[in-house]
Amino acid sequence: MAFGFGSVLRRGALAGVLAGLTAAVAIWLLVEPVIRRALVIEDTRSMHGGQSAGLPLHGGDEPLVSRSAQVVGGAVTSVIVGVAVGVIFAVVFARMRDRLPGRGDLGRSLVLATVGFAAVTLLPALKIPANPPAVGDPATVGRRTTLYAVVLLLGVAIAVVVPMLDRWLDGRVSVPSTRWAIDVVAAVLLVGLVLALVPATPDQVPADVPAAVIWDFRLASLAQLGVMWLTLGLAFGLLMERAGAGRPEGARAEAGAPVAT
Repeated sequence: MAFGFGSVLRRGALAGVLAGLTAAVAIWLLVEPVIRRALVIEDTRSMHGGQSAGLPLHGGDEPLVSRSAQVVGGAVTSVIVGVAVGVIFAVVFARMRDRLPGRGDLGRSLVLATVGFAAVTLLPALKIPANPPAVGDPATVGRRTTLYAVVLLLGVAIAVVVPMLDRWLDGRVSVPSTRWAIDVVAAVLLVGLVLALVPATPDQVPADVPAAVIWDFRLASLAQLGVMWLTLGLAFGLLMERAGAGRPEGARAEAGAPVAT
């Protein structure tokens, strides 16, 4: 017997809740301190007439929402995003379970989470890196968002094309190591094309923003999303393994069977 599609979705949603909660904790511990450092720069800029010097100015007016409320809202958003990603993750897992490498559902889940992190998080972060509040012109938000979405979609496309290439090579290349080497080369070439051909972010880093603030924010943002993907892969895989362990002995023998849809 195979897992029911509904049960896989429920486990994906639960794993997404856990992933969103860990991401919210990472925001509070890693990202929020850097944001507060950037806000100090904005406040200083507004007091010294940064706008007249041609620097982006966002801190002159009182915010409509307090910083504490923004932090709480960000935590809630992280959980919502985690659930959405968890459901999508479960759907992809259900469709590809029999083709994912790895030992057991935990191994397969971690492999899928690694691919998701690389395609949806790491590649966009390399091309359109996140910037703290003190960086960025409001007039370029639309262009930055478009570029980020393009890179994200191209990353997903690469994650789809490389497995398709691997299946095509499976019946034509008899040596597995050769096939995997071709897969790696194809992935590197495609990623290189994305990094080379997609335009860079239009924003320049103002001179009054220390490089340490920029890199601390980018690394913290990347770590926060990495924690989310790691938690999602671990939680979903463990939930699937636990469900498989609770099935009758005869059903456990079919643990490698595709998920029923």
